[in-house]
Amino acid sequence: MRAWQLNELGLPWEVLRPAEVSMPPPGPDRLHVRVLAADLNFADILQCQGRYQVKLEPPFVPGMYAVGEVLSASNPEFQPGDRVIGPTVDGCGAFAEEAMLLAEQATPLPATADPVKVCAMHVTYGTAWFGLHLRGQLKAGETVLVLAAAGGVGSAAVELAKHHGCWVAAAAGGQTKVQACRDLGADEVIDYNSEDLYERVMEMTDGRGVDVVYDPVGGEYFEIARRLVAWEGRLLVIGFASGDIPSAPLNHMLVKNYSVVGVHMGGYWNRNPEPFRQCYAELSALLEAGSISPLIDTVIGFDKLPDALNRLNNRETVGRVVMTPQQQVPAGTG
Repeated sequence: MRAWQLNELGLPWEVLRPAEVSMPPPGPDRLHVRVLAADLNFADILQCQGRYQVKLEPPFVPGMYAVGEVLSASNPEFQPGDRVIGPTVDGCGAFAEEAMLLAEQATPLPATADPVKVCAMHVTYGTAWFGLHLRGQLKAGETVLVLAAAGGVGSAAVELAKHHGCWVAAAAGGQTKVQACRDLGADEVIDYNSEDLYERVMEMTDGRGVDVVYDPVGGEYFEIARRLVAWEGRLLVIGFASGDIPSAPLNHMLVKNYSVVGVHMGGYWNRNPEPFRQCYAELSALLEAGSISPLIDTVIGFDKLPDALNRLNNRETVGRVVMTPQQQVPAGTG
């Protein structure tokens, strides 16, 4: 089968190579799947560089999540032909025609589910759900600031917060991304390429700040974000897309009585997997009802993967990029 293989750590658009790879038989709690869709994540770029918290030794095939059709399984709960979504394991990642999934963390899908939409939703909306609802204890009527709001996890947070009855300010860079945030339903949008984020949010909130900040960026924006948290608010640390891990002065947290809350969705699997069942039951119902619609930048074929990862790294994407290695992609979509 065709796969994008990483033989040395580095920037994936420079070091990934197409290769013919043989899949091993599925070991304990494994699902060998035909990949129907794979989403591109910033974490995939970090993992290819050896900078992600879960480190793999080359050679391996990257791609952390896949929607797939089961070809063979060591777990009796799954049968050939079943459709599932879940994390990849054993260096047999999703950027290939076939992948290996961890069965205990795989979610069954109905045969009618759209692989692209499900794949675009799974990580981003799952992260937003864990951040806003489980960790952030979001309440209807609260005010929310979402950073990088036109990206995958940011756009998901905008939609979920609006669906929950909150006032949402979205921050993004450039007119295309600003318009995408407006289309998502954000109440206010700040273009931090041309506007002062702190001044605009304080103006919008009459100097109060916001109840919740959703921050997948870190770096310099964390410093601004913490100053925008209102009394007894929550600053949700989602990730560090900027590449810089910031620190918070504890005296500022004390004086304003706010919380800095870490959001590590994957950490729940080995501690308490129950929130995942609740999360994906709710999200699947919302997707089926049309109450949420994942923002998709492009759907690409197998050959376009390195270029798409480069675009993602350069902040040139709006929403999710999804690869469908098994089928031709319609002209104009990638």
